[in-house]
Amino acid sequence: MTICAVGAYAFAEQVLGHNGPLFAATSSMISLGFSRDPRLRRVLEVAIGCTLGIAVGDLLLALFGTGLWQAALVLFVSILLARFLDSGTIFTTQLGLQSLLVVLLPAPEGGPFTRSADAIVGGLFALVITVFLPRDPRREPKTNVRGLLDELSGVLRDGASALRTSDSTLAWHALIRARNCQAQLDGLTSSMVAAQEVARISPAHRRHREELGSLGNAIDSIDLAIRNSRVFSRRLSSVINHAALTDEAIETLSQSLEDTADAVDVLSRALSAGDSAERRLNLRQARNELAAVATDLHPRTLHISRLEGEGLVLLLRPLVVDLLTATGLAHDDASDYLPRL
Repeated sequence: MTICAVGAYAFAEQVLGHNGPLFAATSSMISLGFSRDPRLRRVLEVAIGCTLGIAVGDLLLALFGTGLWQAALVLFVSILLARFLDSGTIFTTQLGLQSLLVVLLPAPEGGPFTRSADAIVGGLFALVITVFLPRDPRREPKTNVRGLLDELSGVLRDGASALRTSDSTLAWHALIRARNCQAQLDGLTSSMVAAQEVARISPAHRRHREELGSLGNAIDSIDLAIRNSRVFSRRLSSVINHAALTDEAIETLSQSLEDTADAVDVLSRALSAGDSAERRLNLRQARNELAAVATDLHPRTLHISRLEGEGLVLLLRPLVVDLLTATGLAHDDASDYLPRL
């Protein structure tokens, strides 16, 4: 970021001849910054927002002149226009800021649109840094997916413990834990979009596009599994409250949950692995363990006879299928592991 900001400032000053091109440095830092948003989008938001803001400010300046109430009007109209055109925070901020500066400050040498040119220079420098000096785009998504799967494993283990101890409160806590995974999932989705963008535009990491595509497909399946874990945990609390399972059923079903959690741990190691051989080995192991769980997911096999317990098994089946698809299986192939009802 330091190299990018100073380089953009020096280029705009030394090559383009702009005097004090502050917006070249600031736009490069905004475009390259720490946000998970795709960088191409940030660059476009800065450049278009800056240009459009100057145009709006100049137009309103010609109509109303300069002053405090004019500045307030320009800022209000600019923010409304920005939110109407695009919901991006950077776009709104740039459009409003540039409009305000046009009204409050004298135009720089070369006219007000030199600031727009500086913003474009900063954005282009950010793209150059992204293309030629990128960090490994897989690192953040892999770290995030491991944390997310660790939480899912914890949800399943909490459910197993709730069954064995007949503690409906613990099952409710598992539900809350599953709901709290949403923030992690949203962050993971954003980091995946940014990672796939870097892999597309960077020659150094173009070879990772297939791996990131597979990881993206796995994340979609994990999203469904987490949603199903919420439904399962909610129902589990009710089943425990109504004492709907025999001791034998409790033991077999809780063991299925523990085995599923063990497989999720293996899946976590697979999707976060840096070595392709290690990833394939762990994916195969996770698939085999989940398949073993799936083949037993029949109420009769789990010694469940009452309706509430049967409903619980019906909710666990799609969760295991989602996890099987996260290992790379097609949905139909994953469903084939389930015994017919």
